[in-house]
Amino acid sequence: MSFRSETNRVAAVAWKDLTTERRSKANFNAVLFLAALMLLMFGFALGPDAASLRLAAAGIVWLTIMFSGNLAFHRSYQVELEGGALETLLLYPGARSSIFLGKLIANLVFVLLVLMALIPIAIVLYDIPVGPSIPLLFLVIFLGTFGFVTLGTFYASMASRSRAREVLLPLLLFPMLIPVLLASVEATGALLQGDPMGEAGRWIRLLVSFDVIFLGASILAFGAVIEE
Repeated sequence: MSFRSETNRVAAVAWKDLTTERRSKANFNAVLFLAALMLLMFGFALGPDAASLRLAAAGIVWLTIMFSGNLAFHRSYQVELEGGALETLLLYPGARSSIFLGKLIANLVFVLLVLMALIPIAIVLYDIPVGPSIPLLFLVIFLGTFGFVTLGTFYASMASRSRAREVLLPLLLFPMLIPVLLASVEATGALLQGDPMGEAGRWIRLLVSFDVIFLGASILAFGAVIEE
């Protein structure tokens, strides 16, 4: 298969998933509502102290992304499984990795759209300072989200054929997210405290390493996992 045909297959899978979500919007609204509710509840739990809110903001935002974003991965393979189309998709000529990459792109766009609505809410609720480090902050958000979505898309394929996939997916996914979550929280916290080139830079480089490793390993293992 040529590179162009594989690229077209990746784009077709991503477009199909995004079109399905655009038509229903049910999953997007559920994830956004849960994320906003979690931010609000964490804010009430911490109290009105602005200093405490700013100090805890990085960890709370990333925990919110992790728990609410987990809902997005349940639907990654649900449509194909319910319609009996997954086996047909696997029989289509081409590498299995193109299916994974298409779903990865669709899930990444989905989670980033949720974050676009969520970040302004977090800035207001937690009095997050928006300073000159905002471009690096968006870079950290993208890198952390990319690692999160890569692992989520991969483990969703592993849990998709199980009857208890809603329970199995978090059990598989959350332990593997610890490196990404730790690096994202530390980098975000350092940037919010005004340290763009020191400690934040080291955590950003670590995030890039995690993303590359997780993406490569997921692509290599996806073919065997999806056929189990």
